[in-house]
Amino acid sequence: MDPLKDPLIRAWAEASGGDADYLDFLSRSAGQAEWIALSRVFLPQFVEVEGCVLWDRSYDPINFRLWRSKLNGDIASIEANLNQFRLWLYIDIDDDAESQANALALAQDIAGAWRLSLKQAFPQKIFDVQATGTVDGPVVSFTTGVGSTKAH
Repeated sequence: MDPLKDPLIRAWAEASGGDADYLDFLSRSAGQAEWIALSRVFLPQFVEVEGCVLWDRSYDPINFRLWRSKLNGDIASIEANLNQFRLWLYIDIDDDAESQANALALAQDIAGAWRLSLKQAFPQKIFDVQATGTVDGPVVSFTTGVGSTKAH
């Protein structure tokens, strides 16, 4: 995603005389704590529990057991329900077409980073990582893919 497609970043860059870019914008808008938190969004941690690969933020032992019971141990269904990052819950997305497109592009970038993180953490597995536009807003999700164990 081109950061200058965002109206706020574009306006800020233009107001600065055109010499500034997205990194300058971040250096003025976010401190170290925000950078650290953002890095975890793009490079999350994962846990493997009873055959399921889960986003560490979505894993809670009690909740996991409830979903495992409710879904009769179906790994793909458990992962599909628990491994969802609903971007619209954490950022305000305006209703205009440009904001909606930018939010989906951001979700696609996050999905790309998650694909790489999952591959690094579980090189023997194949994952289906998606960025999907929904009525509420973009969702990044993943499940373990079919034929998930690679031969070595």
